[in-house]
Amino acid sequence: MEKINIALIDDHQIVRQGLKELLEKMGGYKVLYEFDSGANFLEGLPLVPPPDLYILDYSMPQMNGLQVLQALEGREEEMKVLMLTQNIDENIINQAYHYGARGFLHKNCTAAELKIAIENIVKIGFDNVTDILKRMRHFEDTQTGKSLSQIILSQREQHFLELVCDEKEYTYEQMADIMNVSIKSIEAYRTALFERFNIKSKVGLVLFSFQHKLTKPFL
Repeated sequence: MEKINIALIDDHQIVRQGLKELLEKMGGYKVLYEFDSGANFLEGLPLVPPPDLYILDYSMPQMNGLQVLQALEGREEEMKVLMLTQNIDENIINQAYHYGARGFLHKNCTAAELKIAIENIVKIGFDNVTDILKRMRHFEDTQTGKSLSQIILSQREQHFLELVCDEKEYTYEQMADIMNVSIKSIEAYRTALFERFNIKSKVGLVLFSFQHKLTKPFL
């Protein structure tokens, strides 16, 4: 079986070293990249070859994990990010998911919990979907203020959303080819949905569709 390739972003070398040793000892994982700050990570993009998963620390100087997620908004490549932190704050968790994190773990988690989270994110797309959806319900109540009956999408927006939610995880460029439109048109559909429903990432679009049963496989 091919190994799952991982990038580690954490300002503590001892943490990175410990995670790397743990992951490679469990088997099936290989740490391809290590970064000691969010800024260095962003400067190093794009990573070639791209890893399957990014394990991102929240508490880092100059640029924390949330700021890194915000900086990744709108990139062609949707990155699967698992955030680790010692600071379990409900607001931080909610914001992490809002800005595109696929999972969230406390640093005192067990090796088994870490393995489950990684496998879920890589194979399914998210870790603990039920918890994520529960936390994202504020879209309707406190952010969009729209009920399901008020969510009206154009035919193009609906097609775009269906491609976003497809298990093949198309890039925006591939979506443009499938829809036979320019990449600028794809960006316009994305921007319109982001602004209308206060969504910040492709992950947010998937969760929004899941919550309101707008596309397959959520219908």
